[in-house]
Amino acid sequence: MNHSRGNWGEVCPEDAAENNRSLVEGCRILSAYSDRQGRKFWIITEGDRSVTTILLPEDY
Repeated sequence: MNHSRGNWGEVCPEDAAENNRSLVEGCRILSAYSDRQGRKFWIITEGDRSVTTILLPEDY
């Protein structure tokens, strides 16, 4: 999976840099992607790495 390999998908450069810092500091990581039909979704991993959530825009 891209998220677990450090490919943050469709995030801005600032969010990508924050994710990279979060790997070291143990903070939350957010990735954004689109599926084949163009539907956006987010993947969020908590700072303690205990939970990863997939979220659709309508769930936010």
